[in-house]
Amino acid sequence: MNQTTLKSDSTFHSLSALEVVTLPVLTVICALAGLPGNVVVLWLLGFCVSRNPISVYILNLATSDFLYLCCLLVFYLWEFSDYFNIAYFKYIHAVGMLLYTTGLFMLSAISVERCLAVLYPIWYRCRRPGYMSAVICALLWAMSLLLTMLLHFSCSSFFSKDELCLIMHSVIGPCLIFVFVILCGSSLTLLVRMLCSSRRLQLTRLYVTLGLTVLVFLLCGLPVGIMQVLGAIRALEIHFSTFIRLERAAFLLSSINSSANPIIYFFVGSFRQKHQQYQQRRSLKLVLQKALEDVAEGEKSGESPPQESVELSGSP
Repeated sequence: MNQTTLKSDSTFHSLSALEVVTLPVLTVICALAGLPGNVVVLWLLGFCVSRNPISVYILNLATSDFLYLCCLLVFYLWEFSDYFNIAYFKYIHAVGMLLYTTGLFMLSAISVERCLAVLYPIWYRCRRPGYMSAVICALLWAMSLLLTMLLHFSCSSFFSKDELCLIMHSVIGPCLIFVFVILCGSSLTLLVRMLCSSRRLQLTRLYVTLGLTVLVFLLCGLPVGIMQVLGAIRALEIHFSTFIRLERAAFLLSSINSSANPIIYFFVGSFRQKHQQYQQRRSLKLVLQKALEDVAEGEKSGESPPQESVELSGSP
């Protein structure tokens, strides 16, 4: 074990009970609570609901959230065991950053998709390729994997110098900031079109779902990205123990973010529900469909309950 690892082990054992027990236990509880909701979303969007551009992004977002929560569980449950070795932290951390980055990319892609639908409605409905969502999702997964692998290998113990690790942090940090700016810019564009434009955008359940998801990410998911941007501090080993404490708190918030997304979908879909109660399996499917509806309440004809053949709006 090299000197860096020894210092990391010493820092880990010097953490207080708050960082060693309380924060990890809370993170594990949030992850366990969020896994079932993401599984339900994956099942419904993967096998029960007709695909459209938005549902493809939501399916990939739920996949990254589910795997990210699993990653947090593996790390902290392993840490609680007698076989934990801090030297392997970087491997789980790399997988977690891959999944977190993918989730950020997917959320940004959804916002950009809705901006295109609003700013260029004719192109979106008539010229947009039907396979574009699947291609973009594949590219975003590949980009996240590439960035994570470059960062992981440049900061591994194989390299004797920290300059390469610092360079990679200097590259990836601006990339995350750029994606975050795209997310905020597209979300603000939609908000301005709803509130201030002469041709106001009608509020639909899809925009409520997207708005709440972005808001929860800004409150709970963003801190992990900030810690990643500040990763250069960790590469230089400046205030390492403080960085670990903040990172554990950020992981707790990120577990809340990944667990809250399914709750948002089902809350928005079931809000002001006036229809009769159906069987649980059908009800969950229809609730998720309603959460992704891009139709204003005033435009719906009648009050008859939606049929199972009703598909999510927004299909090209």
